[in-house]
Amino acid sequence: MTAGESLLPEAAPGQAPRPAEGGPVAGRLRAAMVAAVCALGVIAGFACYLRLARTRAVNSDGAGNALQAWDMLHGNLLLHGWSLSDVSFYTTELPEYMAVEVVRGLHADVVHVAAAITYTLAVLLAALLAKGASTGRQALARVLIAVGIMLAPQLASGVNILISSPDHIGTSVPVMVVWLILDRARPRWYIPVIAGAFLGWAQTADMLVLYIGVLPLAGVCAIRVVLAVARERKPLASQWYELALGAAALAGAAAAILALHVIHASGGFYMPAPAVQFVQSGHALARNLGVTAQGLLLLGGADFLGLHPAAATGFIVLHVVGVFLAAWATCLAAVRFLRDRDLAAQLLVAGIAVNLAVYVLSTKANTITQTREIAAVLPFSAALAGRLLGSRLRAGLRPAATLVPLLFVLAGYLAGLGYELSQPPVPAQNQQLTSWLAARHLHTGLSSYWESNVVTLTSGDQVQIRTVSVQRGRLIASHLESDAQWHDPRRATANFVVLFPGVPGYGGFTDERAVLATFGRPARTYHVGAYTVMTWDRNLLTELR
Repeated sequence: MTAGESLLPEAAPGQAPRPAEGGPVAGRLRAAMVAAVCALGVIAGFACYLRLARTRAVNSDGAGNALQAWDMLHGNLLLHGWSLSDVSFYTTELPEYMAVEVVRGLHADVVHVAAAITYTLAVLLAALLAKGASTGRQALARVLIAVGIMLAPQLASGVNILISSPDHIGTSVPVMVVWLILDRARPRWYIPVIAGAFLGWAQTADMLVLYIGVLPLAGVCAIRVVLAVARERKPLASQWYELALGAAALAGAAAAILALHVIHASGGFYMPAPAVQFVQSGHALARNLGVTAQGLLLLGGADFLGLHPAAATGFIVLHVVGVFLAAWATCLAAVRFLRDRDLAAQLLVAGIAVNLAVYVLSTKANTITQTREIAAVLPFSAALAGRLLGSRLRAGLRPAATLVPLLFVLAGYLAGLGYELSQPPVPAQNQQLTSWLAARHLHTGLSSYWESNVVTLTSGDQVQIRTVSVQRGRLIASHLESDAQWHDPRRATANFVVLFPGVPGYGGFTDERAVLATFGRPARTYHVGAYTVMTWDRNLLTELR
């Protein structure tokens, strides 16, 4: 038999040739079934993450973003008059919030729906990056590893960081879109243009893109060019694609900075530049390393430190397996970095390395809640684990010695997710206050940050609380995450102040002396649970600096 002959039996004379087993029709059917299963998985994942998001109370962070998106929907596209935090989310989460608000209106659940969409996209993109160009069982193994690592975020702190108000986990989504394009597309002149545009678009929303996207792409491309020219003796011109990608990344970063200046100069929102301060002592560096290590456990759903033994703790400890796989793959990618030709793997490990280095060396790594600054490490390392370990573990999928433990771990993750989904949803922060104010037709007042935007959102803008702070014993307007016209007595009014001691993690406002020094004695004072509501019969904004 020659190399070109078929192994199938020949058809009898006068009969049509027998179709090859698994022909085009079967292939299309199989592809359609795979696509349907994947679509159902994405929908099921979104439903699960929406349920998890609702176990965290909406607060003024997410509420502020929802109000900004609502303002943009009503024509204020540049957010004229708004002062934002040092992360604007202007080109990432805010368009997502706008889309959700078109369907849901101005509602507290907008924050939950958008958070679930963001995390579902992060899981999906990590799975696609893990799959790469593989097919069949190898593709399945890769995808299951990546999805398994990200499957069940830890309740409370884990959900708060990954599936809550807009945060840095959302910033990883456009960056992974770029990595996926570079992984799948052939070298063409327009691919660097697309990559640079995407990275610039994302950096306009969050400067973290500089550390997890721009610098990794520019650095990796520079290293690949140097190795090709110096070690492989290739001409520099032959490396035009890597040179173009690196230049496009830097150009996109510069364009993002310019765009922010143009927006502000055109009367749009104001966003302060992020301030990065570095540690000054070895003691601080050692503390940062400890906080970072615990944060990595938390991202992987395995932060068992300080927990009391319980059934739920067992699910958490089981996630150490996922953390181990992510760490193993990251170390493997780092070891083979200089000889690796897999651009996506190099970009993922470079993003992890730069993100962790900046975090550990900065003053931000002071508490476990700051783990949000390295949230991108989770999908990046999950994608690496699937991409690098899938083929290694696939070789052992048939022997029970490998298959049974993997199935046990995955079943444990699913059981842990089921336990998390059984937890009841919680109302937004200050819901009692919102309901009381609405029932008494008190429409606009003043309080601190954590009592302001969330009340405005949960009341559907029927009750508005504007943010104030204390300076030199008197109240002044605070413009963090707010519109300047809210405090303008020519455009708005306010006739009450809310005092509240706060809850753990969210400070309150109890400086009654500053309130009295600014506005004098109130006409009426009400006590509503832990809240004190003081009302006047005039517009307090005229007396507010």
